[in-house]
Amino acid sequence: MHRSKWYYRSKRDDQLVVEKLQMYAANYPTRGFDNYYGKIRNEGLRWNRKRVLRVYRLLNLKHRRRHKRRLPARVKQPLQVPETINFSWSMDFVADVLVNKRKIRVLTIIDDCSREVLAAHADFSLPAQKVVDVLDMIAQERSLPKRIRVDNGPEFIADKFQQWCKANNIILQYIQPGKPMQNGYIERLNRTYREDVLDAYLFETLEQVRIISDEWMDQYNRFHPHQSLNGLAPVTYARQKK
Repeated sequence: MHRSKWYYRSKRDDQLVVEKLQMYAANYPTRGFDNYYGKIRNEGLRWNRKRVLRVYRLLNLKHRRRHKRRLPARVKQPLQVPETINFSWSMDFVADVLVNKRKIRVLTIIDDCSREVLAAHADFSLPAQKVVDVLDMIAQERSLPKRIRVDNGPEFIADKFQQWCKANNIILQYIQPGKPMQNGYIERLNRTYREDVLDAYLFETLEQVRIISDEWMDQYNRFHPHQSLNGLAPVTYARQKK
């Protein structure tokens, strides 16, 4: 070995490259080197590709684990009855199966003040876009609320649903994970709906579920004596509040 090699000390400083790659790995955990390097070049950093790739491999980013994102902290809020209709709604899902074992889901929506059932929409799949579509259909007949109470399901934390609420000036009130009774109004409705519809019939088609659900919703709103409404039906109580 030549003497000059023995005394040579590298002056290369890769700290900035390390910090940049670690930042990308934290913010975009599913992306790879080509995506990270493309972002670096688009930021105007003219680092050599071989240099960035060397640091990428030293950090062992190629074999990192993907972690689920944590939910934001949810603050417990008291379950209060609003004084006016269309001020606060609650939403949730109920699941069941057809005779052929195919799974279905039902989106239920209730007005917290009058306890009116605003939707009991059944489908095989109910992503955020379909939830928005159901809310748009309701909006054709009545005003949208100031607030909607939901759990932390993927449909409700989806960007599409949150953007729709923001565009319509609706405040999203998320309950704490594992605390379904913080959404007690819709949980009580779901129990009644399951007893009267899902547990009472064997459904062969999705259309049968929708027809019976619509009939049940009409009967519930017009005739169901609600104890919290002094025995009045939801529609009758809503007329008195207007």
